[in-house]
Amino acid sequence: MATESSDPEQPRLSFFGKSDKSTDEIDNARETLLNGDHSLESYSVLSAIPPFFFPAIGGLLYGYDIGATSGATISLESATLSGTSWYNLSSVEIGLVVSGSLYGALIGSILAFTIADFLGRRRELITSSLLYLVGALVTAVAPNFAILVIGRVVYGMGIGLAMHAAPMYIAETAPSQIRGRLISLKELFIVLGMLLGYTVGSLEIDIVAGWRYMYATSIPVSLLMGIGMWWLPPSPRWLLLCAIQGKGNTEEARQTAICCLCRLRGETIGDSAPEQVDEMLNELSYVEGEKESSFRDIFEGKCLKALTIGAGLVLFQQITGQPSVLYYAATILKSAGFSAASDATRVSILLGLLKLIMTGVAVLVVDKLGRRPLLLGGVSGIAVSLFLLASYYTFLNNAPFIAVCALLLYVGCYQLSFGPIGWLMISEIFPLRLRGRGLSIAVLVNFASNALVTFAFSPVETLIGAGMLFVVFGVIALLALVFIYFIVPETKGLTLEEIEAKIL
Repeated sequence: MATESSDPEQPRLSFFGKSDKSTDEIDNARETLLNGDHSLESYSVLSAIPPFFFPAIGGLLYGYDIGATSGATISLESATLSGTSWYNLSSVEIGLVVSGSLYGALIGSILAFTIADFLGRRRELITSSLLYLVGALVTAVAPNFAILVIGRVVYGMGIGLAMHAAPMYIAETAPSQIRGRLISLKELFIVLGMLLGYTVGSLEIDIVAGWRYMYATSIPVSLLMGIGMWWLPPSPRWLLLCAIQGKGNTEEARQTAICCLCRLRGETIGDSAPEQVDEMLNELSYVEGEKESSFRDIFEGKCLKALTIGAGLVLFQQITGQPSVLYYAATILKSAGFSAASDATRVSILLGLLKLIMTGVAVLVVDKLGRRPLLLGGVSGIAVSLFLLASYYTFLNNAPFIAVCALLLYVGCYQLSFGPIGWLMISEIFPLRLRGRGLSIAVLVNFASNALVTFAFSPVETLIGAGMLFVVFGVIALLALVFIYFIVPETKGLTLEEIEAKIL
């Protein structure tokens, strides 16, 4: 097997073990990347669905857990419906049930940092499906509270791995023309999962031990995810990265990557698969994919810039109040005189439908309008809605209609911007050789900031009041706008290699 010269002045050996291309050819490849001069990728819609659908089930299971837990906690606390002798749970114990999956997601994000590059995207998703399966099973049959919490944490570890690997797998296997649409659709699956969880919870809330059935519903879905990911091929880009880093036989990796690309693109790819694989390899060589990453590399050069963009987006996604605004949903709608809104499940379904519709809009336009317009427009709406909520809780408390409009504006604008675009950007902005570790840090920031906002909400509200709290969130939203305008780039229509060459 050919080895690469460590001397940058010596001609580099190619993937095939032959003398590499001339300096002119390398410069041409570089110019192609910088100018974005690439042909559109041929693909079959039917072939593009499975590589999106099965990873996206990981997002659906995440959303389902959020929805189902709202009903499960009601069932657990009921003396007549819990079906247990330990139903009399304290507020701390209920908090552990609700947040157990969040703690597990934090653990999963940390694990992803060390095991993601070793496992690869596909096997990480298979591992996630197994954790979902075991967590759901343990939770559903839990004989006592301690086992229940353990099951919730294990399930959450599946969430952490799925939210890390799914956007990477989709980004690396999707045609560049529809990459934004497919990754944004994953957010739609999260919302669908929430709606499914709310619906299952409302249907099974009157059943004795209904909470067990709510959590058990995840079992067949996680099996479907695991079987689907077992059937799907690995990411060709990940295979090529491993090969040029000296992990395995290069020619075998090339042939495997060609076969994987044919499965991912369908018959429309014709005889162009070898050419596309070689093009990926040339681009990876130009953007220095052959260097094995170290922990220090994550905080240097290209990856530091990508980390600033990605982690900054997911941080602002949470600290603009996303968990807290929804906390007030039932209270706001009830104060406006909507009698049906007094039922928490119906309120959740109403907001879930709005989230679904607005996410669908984002999916349809993200590859046409681009990422930046959606972020700038959506976050502007978020800022307006937060200041309206602040006004309601400060001096307009006799005008609940304003609060309802502000709540709906917040939810709609979030699903147009931070909801889908945050996950999209972190999946495509990191350099390939550091994508696994970089994205794991971004996911860790996401879940950690979510936990911080969730747990700090009550004491801060008590200290400064709801009105001032929403003012703080509104100011943070304005800072987020400045960050997006000056820091976040446009990646619409670029291949992952072009993003690395042109933007980083």
